[in-house]
Amino acid sequence: MAKIKKDTSLRKAILQAAITGQLISNVEGETETGKQLLDKIIEERNKKLLAEWEENLKKNPKAKKPAPVVASEIDEDEIPFEIPESWCWCRLGEIMINRDSERIPLSVSQRELLEKNYDYYGASGVIDKVDKYLFDKDLLLIGEDGANLLTRSTPIAFIASGKYWVNNHAHVLDCDSNSINMNYIKFFINAISLAKYVTGTAQPKMNQEKMNSIPVALPPLSVQNAIVTKLEEVLPFVDAYENAVLEKEELKSTFSDKVKKAILQEAITGKLTESWRKNQRLLSEVEATQTGKQLLDRIIAERNSKALAEWQEKAKTNPKAKKPAAVVASEIDEDEIPFEIPDSWCWCRLGEVGDWKAGSTPSRSNPDFYKGNIPWLKTGDLNDGLITEIPEFVSEKALESCSMRLNPIGSILIAMYGATIGKLGILNIEATTNQACCACVPYKGIDNKFLFYYLMSQKKCFTEKAEGGAQPNISREKLVIHPFPLPPIAEQQKIVEILEQMLQLCEKLGG
Repeated sequence: MAKIKKDTSLRKAILQAAITGQLISNVEGETETGKQLLDKIIEERNKKLLAEWEENLKKNPKAKKPAPVVASEIDEDEIPFEIPESWCWCRLGEIMINRDSERIPLSVSQRELLEKNYDYYGASGVIDKVDKYLFDKDLLLIGEDGANLLTRSTPIAFIASGKYWVNNHAHVLDCDSNSINMNYIKFFINAISLAKYVTGTAQPKMNQEKMNSIPVALPPLSVQNAIVTKLEEVLPFVDAYENAVLEKEELKSTFSDKVKKAILQEAITGKLTESWRKNQRLLSEVEATQTGKQLLDRIIAERNSKALAEWQEKAKTNPKAKKPAAVVASEIDEDEIPFEIPDSWCWCRLGEVGDWKAGSTPSRSNPDFYKGNIPWLKTGDLNDGLITEIPEFVSEKALESCSMRLNPIGSILIAMYGATIGKLGILNIEATTNQACCACVPYKGIDNKFLFYYLMSQKKCFTEKAEGGAQPNISREKLVIHPFPLPPIAEQQKIVEILEQMLQLCEKLGG
């Protein structure tokens, strides 16, 4: 079952309203503008840089005088949205001070030897604890690398408080000026897309230069404070709403999944057609005499008759052809029977209700094998439903040289290897398969959909029977001896009819 994602659309809308000036319209008594605030911040930074340089001159007369910080030009095509007239655009590097040089990464093996006293931060928050700290001040951390820069499944910017350590996967930003509310910057970064400031896709990264260039909508300080106050008031309710919606969706999904499993169990144990069987006995004495055991006997008789006819035909040209051993119904031990079934059904084995064969993979060294029009299916193509399209094809030559079978429409397919064990499909086209997939051509008297739904109900069992470590598998030999509850053909078809109606209803309720 796919993991349900939290719906964050309301949060995004509120954050967007905040950073565009729509959440807070007017702040009483505010006279300063964002531009005046930016000039003040830059002035304060330049004074501090100059004072530090003058202090440094006492020790190093050749110390180079720092270049003054100046407000950058923000091109029109860099501005992502309109802001109020009293705000201004600046760059993140002009209002925040970077302290990345103070970060120290510690490996997992190093951290394992340390006492767990202080938070250890990575790109998305606290990932461990260590016995010392690097910072003892509220600072803004922004993830430097990782998929979260693009997916934004968790906040990319967060405030670290108290005493803590930061590794080299999170930028560390300070603000010496009392003119910036660091929480406003946090909310701003979490509200915008960072895609244009990120390099790489396999290993996304936002370096210091790119981060410093991010345009920030800067309101007056009183407006920043008002925005933060309002967001801190509203967002806990948004959290509660998002969690409630998520719990509801997860419950709905889980409920639907559990109901489907319960319906499948009712189907394969005969409980789904209990009333139908009673009506059949009342309506027709003939129907009452048709049992699963009689159906199995008929299937076996037909198989033996066919095998004998093929041997007799072969013997005409090869007198030494060996007469085939007669197929007989398997004994099913009591401890193999997983549940009770109706008296009119019988237990047999999967190998007795269909012809099971695994496929093959033609050699990649022979390109001619892949120049054909015969659909060739792999376990990744299985969809637990009807298969109508297959992306890869092989040739007649491959079919002959690799002993591959062209499985007819209606064949049941099951994955036997790796993470896809138990994955199923019903062919709606003729196709062959690779060796990780076993195909069953049901014998006459076996409804392919009934067999399919029974196999669906046994997925957990097949997984438990799998062997091997990194690449677990369930062999064809284990599949064919797996017990199978066999109803008469009319009841198989009735079960499928009722089952599909109920499953369709489940989909509607769950959707």
